[in-house]
Amino acid sequence: MDHMKEPLLEKKQYYKDCPGCKVEQEKELNQGVSIIKLFIIWMVVLSATLPAASLFPFLYFMVRDFNVAKEEADISYYAGYVGSAFMLGRSLTSVIWGMVSDRYGRKPVIIIGIIAVVIFNTLFGLSTSFWMAIITRFLLGSLNGVLGPVKAYATELFREEHQAIGLSTVSAAWGIGLIIGPAIGGYLAQPAEKYPQIFAKDSFWDKYPYFLPCFIISGLALTVVIACIWIPETLHNHSVRNESTDDAEALENGSKRVEKEKNVQKNENLFMNWPLMSSIIVYCIFSLHDVAYQEVFSLWAVSPPRLGGLNFTTDDVGNVLSISGLALVIYQLFIYPSVEKACGPIAFARITGIFSIPLLQSYPFIAMLSGVSLYIVISIASMLKNVMSEQHQRGAANGISMTAMSLFKAIGPAAGGTILTWSQKRMDASILPGMTLNVL
Repeated sequence: MDHMKEPLLEKKQYYKDCPGCKVEQEKELNQGVSIIKLFIIWMVVLSATLPAASLFPFLYFMVRDFNVAKEEADISYYAGYVGSAFMLGRSLTSVIWGMVSDRYGRKPVIIIGIIAVVIFNTLFGLSTSFWMAIITRFLLGSLNGVLGPVKAYATELFREEHQAIGLSTVSAAWGIGLIIGPAIGGYLAQPAEKYPQIFAKDSFWDKYPYFLPCFIISGLALTVVIACIWIPETLHNHSVRNESTDDAEALENGSKRVEKEKNVQKNENLFMNWPLMSSIIVYCIFSLHDVAYQEVFSLWAVSPPRLGGLNFTTDDVGNVLSISGLALVIYQLFIYPSVEKACGPIAFARITGIFSIPLLQSYPFIAMLSGVSLYIVISIASMLKNVMSEQHQRGAANGISMTAMSLFKAIGPAAGGTILTWSQKRMDASILPGMTLNVL
């Protein structure tokens, strides 16, 4: 009799009108991996990544055209605040969007986030003033709460043995965004100046010289929104266990439940978990440093030589950042796993942190080069900088670390732009002149 009951107890119960149960049933029947679902996840993450990475090559020129800076050296100061607006918005709402996705589902949060890209990224490209650019970027970051829910969605959509593929798809899409985003922003900004045979002078594209890259990204995002209409929801709309099962377990395993509840209460204060909090603090500091570097590098590269810059065009910046992103993806896939296994993640983080100091100190001397040698050396330096920062980005952040990381990334561009402006006003100082101050 007992043997007859065991299969019934082990059998999963599915609810007819529950979308999560339908996904679970499909996973039980189909043991393979859906390429279409992986592709949709890849496109969702890519659409959310491109707006964050595409503006750096042309941000300096965009702020210059706003005529908000009194001096040329002040452009970086104002550009820093435009760069910070996106991450500031995300830091204020990332936990809220996570709660919404847990309450109402992953699919609506993903769709709302991509719709925000379509609307506010387009408006950012049409910005005619400094404040319009800041407001549109802030709203884009506030309403684009895709990254956290899509990670949960990637694990819920696939069987347990395939969940790593889903999460790696998220990471791969983010890496591809770091390659494609700067290339789109670099090549397509100011089209009337670069491609006068296609985009006529005094035309719409000349009046809004930074709209084309935003329009391309928003068009891609609109396609993703339409595709997301047919993706399944993975959230269950019912309690996992019914009342009769709960009552039976309460009678038989009451003591175990009480002990479990005590353990949960004992460990629920995450802020007193010092190993966790120290890891989050280190993660946030490196996140601030990385995003500040991305912002400062782009602004410095396009600055004129008399301010210590490289006088790069948007194409040049897009090329360097795209090459760096490609090197990062190759490093993630083929090199880092072996290095981490040999050294350990903590030891390797310390080593790369130490070596990044002389690397950054070399940038003012790289600026003394010219021609092909400058282009090759700065590309290699940028690749090394990205590679040395990579290991800090591999952990899956929880709600607390995601919020803190976004907040620190919001501080990074503003602080970096301010310091760059200050350093460019000290080109003839006797102590720490120009870029020497900035790299410190």
